[in-house]
Amino acid sequence: MVVLTKPSLGQVSLTRTQKPNHNHSGIPVIDLSQPGSEALVVRACEELGFFKVTDHGIPMELIAKLEEEAVKFFALPQIDKERVGPAIPFGYGSKNIGCNGDTGWVEYLLMEITSKPMSHASLAVLTEPSASSFRSALNEYISAVRKLACEVLESMAEGLKIEPRNIFSKMVMDEESDSVLRFNHYPPCPMPQASEGVVTGFGEHTDPQIISVLRSNDTAGLQISLRDGSWVSVLPDRAAFFINVGDSLQVLTNGRFRSVRHRVLANGLKSRVSMIYFGGPPSGERLAPMSLLMREGEESHYREFTWCEYKRCAYKTMLADNRLGQFEK
Repeated sequence: MVVLTKPSLGQVSLTRTQKPNHNHSGIPVIDLSQPGSEALVVRACEELGFFKVTDHGIPMELIAKLEEEAVKFFALPQIDKERVGPAIPFGYGSKNIGCNGDTGWVEYLLMEITSKPMSHASLAVLTEPSASSFRSALNEYISAVRKLACEVLESMAEGLKIEPRNIFSKMVMDEESDSVLRFNHYPPCPMPQASEGVVTGFGEHTDPQIISVLRSNDTAGLQISLRDGSWVSVLPDRAAFFINVGDSLQVLTNGRFRSVRHRVLANGLKSRVSMIYFGGPPSGERLAPMSLLMREGEESHYREFTWCEYKRCAYKTMLADNRLGQFEK
């Protein structure tokens, strides 16, 4: 596979591993079709903010088709990929993540998701005749993964015993929903470990949106942070999807659900390709802890704000910053 031109280690982030890393066998694995799965979803959101979904109903052929198209794109000559950038915020990016100095051993393609077909998307490259196969795979995949995200969100509502069932999912399904699809490609790193630390593929952060639905190939690298601050590796599973609670959902549940802090470390031998759907609310959606989830005497931890207001603040921060801190009471 053609990958990035090799940057020097001085151009990408290093992270110091302060506590031993280990594979975490306690990642909840949930089959949404099984009785009682709603309670398991709630427990996973409270304890980790992260879990794996199996038997998700999305055909592996569809997943493989889109991944193949993504791999083809990342295999293009660098000059061709850069014509799709810079990612401000949508388009192709390499090494630089955002505009505030974060870097990583990664190249990526970021796409805006709207209610319109991908032929009308923000990236002109998708309107070209040569992109018809990519466009077709995108449309099918986005429809399927959005449905999965809504199914998970509705399971959360059922597990919390709140109504209506679509109280969370309606924000993602709204015609004005501000959702994003991201492809990340982490090329093999010739020196994944340096004396100063480990080379970072994508630095530690939380996701701003309501929910993230992640699918990756069989290459390791993803880590999540536990409540005690330790980092644990997540074993890859190309047949499953991983679910992240986002900052917005943490606010809506008044901190009951945890927006998981996570990162990706560079791999020395194999490429890692991931596809992440970020389900966000409409731009003008007002976010605040839901009163029907507040226990008697419980105080709101966050002031009310709009999703647009939160995004503006998030774009001014570094990846590792606590963005929600600006909205705490």
